[in-house]
Amino acid sequence: MSGLQTIIGNRGEEIATEWLREQGFYIVERNWRVGHYEIDIIAQRWDTIHFVEVKTRKLGGWQSPYDSIDERKRRSLRRAAMNYAAVHRLRHLLQFDLIAITVDDHGHHTIEYTEHIL
Repeated sequence: MSGLQTIIGNRGEEIATEWLREQGFYIVERNWRVGHYEIDIIAQRWDTIHFVEVKTRKLGGWQSPYDSIDERKRRSLRRAAMNYAAVHRLRHLLQFDLIAITVDDHGHHTIEYTEHIL
């Protein structure tokens, strides 16, 4: 990932974290890693643990955030989440969500939240 992509990605995760908090989620972890697997945000609301993938793109980019969740990414998310659930002995419902953030040249952004992406 290039430096600009990293900056955009980090900013997107900050925006997503703030948005989730505003919606009543408790942020459990950010950028949780095990081996080469990563979960961007782990959040809890009521009795559900949400494994949230954050995809941030510049407006007019060639790939939509949704297109980036291919089968390989789905497997990776599942493995990371199952690892997390085992390590923490979770007894909660588990859910996989996507927050897609689009940023324009002026720094304005839009947020799309999609539940149950897996």
